[in-house]
Amino acid sequence: MKFTTYTQLPPEAKALREEVFCQEQGFQEEFDSQDQASHHGLLWDNQGEAVGVCRFFPGEEPGVWILGRIAVKKRFRGKGAGSLLVEGTEKAVKELGGTEIRLHAQVRAEHFYETLGYQAYGPVEPDEGVPHQWMKKQLE
Repeated sequence: MKFTTYTQLPPEAKALREEVFCQEQGFQEEFDSQDQASHHGLLWDNQGEAVGVCRFFPGEEPGVWILGRIAVKKRFRGKGAGSLLVEGTEKAVKELGGTEIRLHAQVRAEHFYETLGYQAYGPVEPDEGVPHQWMKKQLE
């Protein structure tokens, strides 16, 4: 698998986010103005299919980047694609001078991020009715 980054939202990333967040999970407010100011990551399988997507952008504090809209195509879940997607993003953020990543994880995915070194902080908050937890990781 190969991780690539873009400065504009590629059509493959948009399609994958629509598939996972809108069709599968029922979110209505998937796209916003932050997409235009973000970097976008795509994980490609060896046949050239987009199997994972995310976006990341600088936070308000120096060195802090926000990672979000993390999605993996259903048939690739539980097979390491999500880890490769997050690890690729961490490498890209470090190359851009980032020292910390924060993300707003769905509570049901909190354990996944913990296995990658992320720690929960703050209260659980709803996002379109789905409980989310802020998590963060210092990059080495």
